Amino acid sequence: MPETVRPSLDPIRIASNPIADRRSELARAVVAIQFERRPARYARYGEAGRERCVEDVGFHLLYLAEAVAADSPALFREYVAWVKVLFAGIGIPDEELGESLEILRDVVAVRVDPATSTRVRACVGEGLAALPALPREVPPFVRSDAPLGALARAYLDALLSGDRRRAALLVTDAVAGGATVPDLYLHVFQPTLREIGRLWQTRAITVAHEHFATAATQTIMGQLYPAIFAAERRGLSMVATCVSGEQHEIGIRMVADFFEMAGWDSHYLGANAPVDRVVRSVRERGARVLAVSATITGHVGRVAALISAVRAESGEPPHVLVGGYPFNLVPDLWRTVGADAFAPGAEEAVAIAEGLIGPAAPDRAAGVA
Repeated sequence: MPETVRPSLDPIRIASNPIADRRSELARAVVAIQFERRPARYARYGEAGRERCVEDVGFHLLYLAEAVAADSPALFREYVAWVKVLFAGIGIPDEELGESLEILRDVVAVRVDPATSTRVRACVGEGLAALPALPREVPPFVRSDAPLGALARAYLDALLSGDRRRAALLVTDAVAGGATVPDLYLHVFQPTLREIGRLWQTRAITVAHEHFATAATQTIMGQLYPAIFAAERRGLSMVATCVSGEQHEIGIRMVADFFEMAGWDSHYLGANAPVDRVVRSVRERGARVLAVSATITGHVGRVAALISAVRAESGEPPHVLVGGYPFNLVPDLWRTVGADAFAPGAEEAVAIAEGLIGPAAPDRAAGVA
């Protein structure tokens, strides 16, 4: 789903990054120039507004840092597309965003080494070139003409009104009427949560609405588990996780559930899983596949670090699948982080994983059937 909250600007980084490591200093330098260049424009913000500008530029820098590290101007261009919609929702004109990015480019480019400077100019340049033509709004994800579209709309309305009981009854009635669990995941839960993200991005709803919708959907998914775990076991094991710092877990939970429905034993580690915990789980479970999710573009580097740590373990490493918002945006990004493949969705993840492992054989862990 699209990004619905911003990543924390915490100082914990797995690998040094010349932009991310100095983002506070760089952000303040950018904002100082903004306020100096356009004093009348920024006077309305006041001191609190100035700090908010520093925070906004800090996010620009975090995403730029990941795009530069991945040598992917397309990744930063897609961030600019996302933030343009966000800023449109709070009344910030495109010209102000463009000027901010120009200042950011110039400030960072002279404060890093020449090779990094070249990548900075390429990444920001692609974002600036695309900015005028980028849309100011995102089309709705819940559509009446889609499969189970009417149910998805009713489910969305129930969540937005805070009626978890009604949302659950809609799903229960749909199951009684013959709807399958995969159909509910793909055509009701997934588009609804993407629409919730879009509504937050455009400031139509608050982050409280987003949190409620996510929590309610996770609870309702749990009510479907008797059907999810009914498939015959095949002696195949996988681990599904978000990277450290990543709080958006519902997408990877759906992936784990689709593996369960295909007869795998899934070991779902949830959000914000530390690297050592993931490495240990892969080893202890004898996992044939590790599925890693990142919704925040600023966490791409952490995906690469996790994959590197897993591959450094002794023994036969698992096949690694990656997915999530940034990987949907940039088709070859999965190669950059060292994964074996990219899966655009839960259903595809199972098919891709089974293609990677070849003919099914029992898992490597002792005691696994």
